[in-house]
Amino acid sequence: MLKLSRMPSGEPEIFRSIQGEGVSTGAPCVFVRLATCNLACSWCDTKYTWDWKNHDIQRETMDLRPEDVQQRILTLGAPRVVITGGEPMLQQDELAPLVAAFKSRDIPCEVETNGTIAPDDAMTDTVAQWNVSPKLANSGNRAERREVPTALAAFAILPNAYAKFVITQPSDADEACALAERYGFPPERIILMPEGTSPETLRERGQWLAELCAERGVRFSTRLHILTWGNQRGR
Repeated sequence: MLKLSRMPSGEPEIFRSIQGEGVSTGAPCVFVRLATCNLACSWCDTKYTWDWKNHDIQRETMDLRPEDVQQRILTLGAPRVVITGGEPMLQQDELAPLVAAFKSRDIPCEVETNGTIAPDDAMTDTVAQWNVSPKLANSGNRAERREVPTALAAFAILPNAYAKFVITQPSDADEACALAERYGFPPERIILMPEGTSPETLRERGQWLAELCAERGVRFSTRLHILTWGNQRGR
């Protein structure tokens, strides 16, 4: 069984949208939001998937068989699937058959992860793109929890893994680039993205961050879904 986030309607959080972040920004896709996480980022905008002190786990999550998840995705006509969370890699054993099923249909799957859990062979053989988001000091997580050297090194050697960092202030860019370079992510696979859940914050931070990316020769990403729809679930 897979543990998914549950929408206020009671349905699992599986929805059609566009990819709002990273190298695939603008691509049409179906999102699958899994529940539970092994970190606790202060600025997380999906705390309902893991913060059980402030959210009811029974109300916010549900269990579904992978084949039922697959059928719901196919019903939405997915040209691409993005598996997000929470932290999907906590459920990689259950995810592997689902991702493999989509690969057999020539439907690419992206997996969004915090980079603390190394992928196994079943996942590396079938995932089309890894959106790895290592957490910085600005997340509020302890260094030994957010930076797992063996896991980051395992992702860095995968040519389809991109390191995407959440930036709140200019000094975060130094920390992000140093971390990425320490594990061997090349500049073309390093992405800096402003933190923010409002269009105004993203525009303000995006101006100076885009300039920093140009100076450093790394990619810039905004959060297109926030700019388009605001901070809404299921978008």
